[in-house]
This record gives sequence, structure tokens and C-alpha cells, in this order.
Amino acid sequence: MNARAYLAEFVGTLLFLTIGYASVGAVNASSTPVSGLLVVPFAFGLGLLAAIFMFGPISGAHYNPAVTIAMILDKRTTVADGAGYIVAQILGSIGAALIIMVAVSQQTVADGITHPGTGITDAGALILEVVFTAAFLLVILTATKRAPQLAALAIPLTLVAIHFADATLSGASVNPARSIGSAVVGGDLSALWIYLVGPIVGGIIGWLLWKGIDGGGEEAPAAP
Repeated sequence: MNARAYLAEFVGTLLFLTIGYASVGAVNASSTPVSGLLVVPFAFGLGLLAAIFMFGPISGAHYNPAVTIAMILDKRTTVADGAGYIVAQILGSIGAALIIMVAVSQQTVADGITHPGTGITDAGALILEVVFTAAFLLVILTATKRAPQLAALAIPLTLVAIHFADATLSGASVNPARSIGSAVVGGDLSALWIYLVGPIVGGIIGWLLWKGIDGGGEEAPAAP
């Protein structure tokens, strides 16, 4: 049992998602015109950046069950530790949503629930979550193996890009914990299955692509 790492995953996820969830309330409460399509993506990305710098050396800064599952498959994390990580991440996400509910309102939490956008079917949202999570995991697996000195920047910036591309389509979850906290505390579980199945399947596909294309088994080729 690695209690220190589990606590790091809990507190890191709590910080990351409190910043992300709060950004929805910040947009809603703003007295000046501000676009949620700018504020929210940067809040989630920079929140992840802060959490990575805070506890990355302790737990590896997963903060996402899809990431943990991919790390188990890649044998970078044991099954036992992975289970502890996922429990900590889910508790952290619920804790973050509870903070926003108590400090602001349950409606603010509900406004941040991930769900298919206007004109997007459940199947379409599921496909987008699979594709974008697979891409996210490819970046995470590659950056942490090939360029660990840049991973702390590459990963949050990729999350920002995914939010810009997908926030109004599928909700740009790519993280079951992110969706669990807002859905449970916000009181709407109707679309949650999309954000459990999609990121987990996408994470596995991302790992399969990583193993098939790179895999980390040999030195990276020299830059041209």
C-alpha cells in the first residue's frame, strides 16, 4: 500500500478539478462579457499543470482513471496501486464538486456536467471521447517516456487543445473522474456512462497505439 501516493492523487485531483469546476461558476458570475470557450479550457489545463508540479514526483500525477489504466497496461503502475489511485481520484473529484456546491451552488456544479452538445448524439459523443482520450494518452505515454522534462507542459497544453476542439461537442471530459464528480454532486447521472466507457476505451486504444508504434523499447531516433 502506497498511502503517500494515494493521498497525492486525492489532493492533486481535488485541486485540479476544483479549479476546473470553479471556472464554470466564474464564467456564469462574470459581470463583463467573457467566453467560457476561453476560460474553461485554460482553467482545466492550468489546473492540471499546477497539480502536476505539486505532486508529480510523488504519484506520477495521473489524476485520471484512464491514465492509470494505461499505466497499468504499460507496467508502469501495479494493479494494486492503480486501484488505490482510481479510488483516490474519484474521491478527489467528488470532493472538488462538493467544495463548489458549498461555496457557490449545486447549480454551478450541474452546469459543469459533461453531456453531448446540441445536435450531438450519445454515440457521437462516445466516439469523440474515445478518439480524444486515445490522443491524450498517446501524448502522456510518449512525453513521460521520451521527453519527461517537457511532459509537465505538453500534457496540460494537450488538454487545453482538446477542450478547444471538443468542449461544445462531447464536453471534452477525457477523464472519468472529472465527469463523476460533477454528475454525482450535480445530480444528473443520465449521460455519465458515456464518460466512463469512452475515456476508458480510448485510454486502452491509446496504449495499444503507443505499444504498436513506439512502445519505448528502443532509443528515440535522433532529430533530423
